Amino acid sequence: MRIRQFSHSLSRIAVVSYELEWHLDEFIPPRHFTVKIERGKPVELFRYPEDSRLPGLRTVADPETARGPLSRHVLTMPPRRVRVELIRYRPASRAVLRHIVNRARFYARVMRPNAVAPFLKAQELAGQSSFVVPRLAGNWAEGGVVWMSEIPGRNLRRGLRQGKTPDATLILDGLETLWNVPPTRGTNRPFNLPGAYRRARRSFMHNIQDSCAALRNLNDAAKALDPFIRSWHPSGLAHNDFYDDQMLLLPDGRIALVDLEEVGPGDPMLDVGNFLAHLQGASHFGRKRENDARGAFYHVFRDAALERFRWSERELAFREAACLFRMCTNFIRHPQQGWLDKLEDGLSLVNETLG
Repeated sequence: MRIRQFSHSLSRIAVVSYELEWHLDEFIPPRHFTVKIERGKPVELFRYPEDSRLPGLRTVADPETARGPLSRHVLTMPPRRVRVELIRYRPASRAVLRHIVNRARFYARVMRPNAVAPFLKAQELAGQSSFVVPRLAGNWAEGGVVWMSEIPGRNLRRGLRQGKTPDATLILDGLETLWNVPPTRGTNRPFNLPGAYRRARRSFMHNIQDSCAALRNLNDAAKALDPFIRSWHPSGLAHNDFYDDQMLLLPDGRIALVDLEEVGPGDPMLDVGNFLAHLQGASHFGRKRENDARGAFYHVFRDAALERFRWSERELAFREAACLFRMCTNFIRHPQQGWLDKLEDGLSLVNETLG
């Protein structure tokens, strides 16, 4: 048995996901279950794939029962055999599975049924950009399942770790064409940066009460960011969760965008700021070889964006710092040894970015 995911907020909530594996010669597939402990509430146990808030999960997670919805919503002929692989699962929220039928491979994205329409709208908008996006293969609205084609390519984050530098111009081309997609009726709800910032700040205040250095860094960052957050508002269509792990580098050099459910009204400059924040965070906290590769691309991408869009360096720095600020909650939600020191260091990096 091993822990697959661990999310924790001190004195408030803990979510632990486990994976049970047997010896290979027993031919028993891995089992997954999650325990959720929240202050003032009964303990919840989720036995994957049983999840009342994801009604289609149980059906599409089983190779036998997955044949039904695949034949009704994706394929023209019923499949004789389906292979199912679990990619990730967040109890009561969403899951991603891989369905393999002969040589065809699909990602089955499982969500709450009311999230299907916004997801399809985001996919439609992203499809009008110059990014390569997964083809919509079918959807089962009542079950909350959307099937997307799998795109063969190298994960951009993994490529950067290995020194494979993408063309910054292609990424900026894709972003600019996405930002320029005409708005339509029913566009998804705007991104709420102030709400995300306030949640992060509350989490810090709750967890670093005994650390004078971390609290000092937090107060310095908030003093600079609070006025910016109060003045911020959505200004156009944006990706709203743009960073290296969301993309693939294809063999022909093109860029594929594979996670796109947050596309909607937002702040185009914040997309670039978020991308830079992830590069800088990984460069600061990662291994040396990765630091060098991603740190170098950080400067290439930042300079290319500023030259292309003629933005204020100060305005971009505010957005990058706000994204770094939110990213620092990972040290609380996924704690490891020395998490408080890393949080203090992360908040110091926010202040360095703000200058």
